[in-house]
Amino acid sequence: MGALKVEHLLETAKSSIRSAEYCFLITLGDKGEPNARLVQPFEPEEDMTIWVGTWSKSRKVHEIQKDNRVTLAFHDKAGTAYVTLLGSAQIERDTNKKRKYWREDWIGFLPQGPEGDDYVLVKFTPFRIELMSFSHGILPRPYGLRPAVAVRSEDFWVVTDNV
Repeated sequence: MGALKVEHLLETAKSSIRSAEYCFLITLGDKGEPNARLVQPFEPEEDMTIWVGTWSKSRKVHEIQKDNRVTLAFHDKAGTAYVTLLGSAQIERDTNKKRKYWREDWIGFLPQGPEGDDYVLVKFTPFRIELMSFSHGILPRPYGLRPAVAVRSEDFWVVTDNV
């Protein structure tokens, strides 16, 4: 793979995330079993924080409140890429944040809108990024045996060989 620069990895990850309209959000259930569901995230922030809107009484909210370890998995078909983010999540009920991260077409599911108690946000903060992107040349040789990895160290990201 050569000397992969963290900036290239982060920009490629963001590009792939933006290309994927949906991702899988994976939480841990009451008995430690993983539960995956398809969600429509908002674009990643500069620091890779990702917001997901959801119904306040959903199973994912319950599971995050019990165990905040979460994985997000994206598939970028156009870029022949995938991004897996491991991190922690917290439930956010701040009305200003809910207004910022709201989609009008959700009104049929959440009729009270962003001000309602039935709408909450999942704030996802990753500590690890795993990425493969054929279109951006981020892939190991031989092809497909392991992803490029970056881990958060304090407030910055570091590329690592620790798969």
